[in-house]
Amino acid sequence: MENMSYYEILEVSQSADKTTIKKAYRKMAKIHHPDKNPGDEEAELKFKFCNEAYQVLSDDKQREIYDRYGKEGLQQGGGRSSSGFGGGGFDDLGSIFEEMFSGGSGRSRKPRNTDKYSLDEAVEVHISFKEAVFGCNKDIEFVYKESCDTCTGTGAKDGKMSTCSTCKGQGQVYMKQGFMTFSQTCPTCHGEGSSASDKCKKCDGKGFKNKKDKVTIKVPAGVDNENRLRVSGKGNISKDGRRGDLYVTFYVEQDSTFIRDNNDIYIEVPVFFTQAVLGETISIPSLTGELDLELERGTKDKQHYKFRGEGVADVHGHGKGDLIAQINLTYPDSLTSEQQELLEKLQESFGLESKPHEGIFDSLKGWFK
Repeated sequence: MENMSYYEILEVSQSADKTTIKKAYRKMAKIHHPDKNPGDEEAELKFKFCNEAYQVLSDDKQREIYDRYGKEGLQQGGGRSSSGFGGGGFDDLGSIFEEMFSGGSGRSRKPRNTDKYSLDEAVEVHISFKEAVFGCNKDIEFVYKESCDTCTGTGAKDGKMSTCSTCKGQGQVYMKQGFMTFSQTCPTCHGEGSSASDKCKKCDGKGFKNKKDKVTIKVPAGVDNENRLRVSGKGNISKDGRRGDLYVTFYVEQDSTFIRDNNDIYIEVPVFFTQAVLGETISIPSLTGELDLELERGTKDKQHYKFRGEGVADVHGHGKGDLIAQINLTYPDSLTSEQQELLEKLQESFGLESKPHEGIFDSLKGWFK
């Protein structure tokens, strides 16, 4: 979600007016609000991005900067912080609380029968450059959480719970700011409204046990660093038997020959200076074999040659990137007397053309006396 545009996050078009943006923000914020998704780190992150998007798009000046220069423009031009509840988003957050918690003005909310952990689980997997480019099948071992059967997931001895002294069993605590009342999940009981009198010995009061599992996943061709893959039904198991999903984040090892930039591939090609001067066809490696690189006469150091469609396949199926060969001119480490003589004769044969540095003095006539 962090790579999506603010319009994509709120699911509106770039031409959307303020009313449409506000309506979309309220809808998305209600879906992803942490109090509606206790313990769900992904929902909390989505809520943060929704709030960040609304702060910018609801402000005409910020939105204009963003439309022209993107997020970088906001950072360089004094855009507001992406954390907290700044700008117009704060007022709307209050009304969203009221809608979700029936106003929050003295009305209590029934304690929720929540688990002590998110149903979704995450795991990091390191893959080679080749595995990322071409895809592969990968065996993954991971640990998931399952509700403790001894305490039925409560974390309490014999499952006996007592009313939480902090929220008085409501699962929520309330804060007032001016004429507005805000509610948040009780930090003591985590929204359950009750807490354990004595810890369950089997799970040490955690309410769950860790179990090992393994699964074989199909890594799609073109996957890139920090891409995520969802494996349905392999996450944590709740008290009522529901099971979440497993989210696999990929980390791709660097290759010694190829450098990847999105779907493009770069390769540095060493070329001897005489090959660059005369022009020559040489063979270079690609992801799938060899390619013929036709050097132009007078090829320059760091010059790029592009081979379209020879890069990485897009992980979403949108074609392929390019392979870019960057020339790295090389010179002899030492010269024999014969080579020295030949090069001197070659230089003399070019006459003034071999001394382009002398021309810079013409523009400085009169400087020196």
